[in-house]
Amino acid sequence: MQPPRPSQSRHETTANWINDKLTEAEAYNGRDDPGSHAYRGRTPRNEAMFGPPGHVYVYFTYSMHFCMNLVTGQAGHSSAVPLRAGELLDGVELARRRRSTARKDRELAQGPARLTVAVGVDRAFNGADACGDGMPFSMLTGTPPDPAMIRTGPRTGVSGAGATTPWRFWIDGDPSVSPYRAHVPKRKPSSGPVTTLHPQT
Repeated sequence: MQPPRPSQSRHETTANWINDKLTEAEAYNGRDDPGSHAYRGRTPRNEAMFGPPGHVYVYFTYSMHFCMNLVTGQAGHSSAVPLRAGELLDGVELARRRRSTARKDRELAQGPARLTVAVGVDRAFNGADACGDGMPFSMLTGTPPDPAMIRTGPRTGVSGAGATTPWRFWIDGDPSVSPYRAHVPKRKPSSGPVTTLHPQT
């Protein structure tokens, strides 16, 4: 599998625009990857993942965040590259207003949910063409980083057989890259008897 190439995204509104250099992305393998949203097949939620290529797949997670993917494969086949982090090149003031809790500019788009907030992407962009002319959100070629600076590692929050698959890609040393977090299983509350321990005498 070829690694996603970090590039640039640009979001325009009637009054402002943001230019963002992508610094981190991940890869998934559709129906053959338990970590993929398409693992269990095509659904109304993941419909945008099946193309056409160059369109955006946006989903809501944890009942509080939107995350964004770029569809890259042939129409009819599930393929969407999660866009995980970026460096704001233009429109920093607008991103600061949207991400008022960020302590430093490097945190404005440091992580998939922060990235969508910073560039103003929500569910309304799901299925939108990111490669057409005059679109409010566009993917640009940008300047590819030195291949020697691309690092790979396990994907964030993925469990099971794909937990160690090195399909997370980032630019080494870039401060906007999000910290890696391994999957943490949810702990079910105990329903058994409670034992009270007393100190020995």
